[in-house]
Amino acid sequence: MARVRYIGAEPVTVPELGSRQVQPDEVVEVPDQRFDGYVCQTATWEAVEEPKDEAPPAPLKKTTAPAVKAAAAPKEVR
Repeated sequence: MARVRYIGAEPVTVPELGSRQVQPDEVVEVPDQRFDGYVCQTATWEAVEEPKDEAPPAPLKKTTAPAVKAAAAPKEVR
């Protein structure tokens, strides 16, 4: 979960957070996939901790073909 700080002047109720009331200068956790939806509202929210990339890197595909093909020998000119 990512964390954002509410920087508005008045308390707000955030339906996405279970209708939780958030106070000015309070830090709350938001779903990673919704982080951008909060921080794009620069007059209301600021980033505290960005989402972590928890997905493991994709495994490399193994190939049987060589990565580089050998250049063909030049043809002899007669």
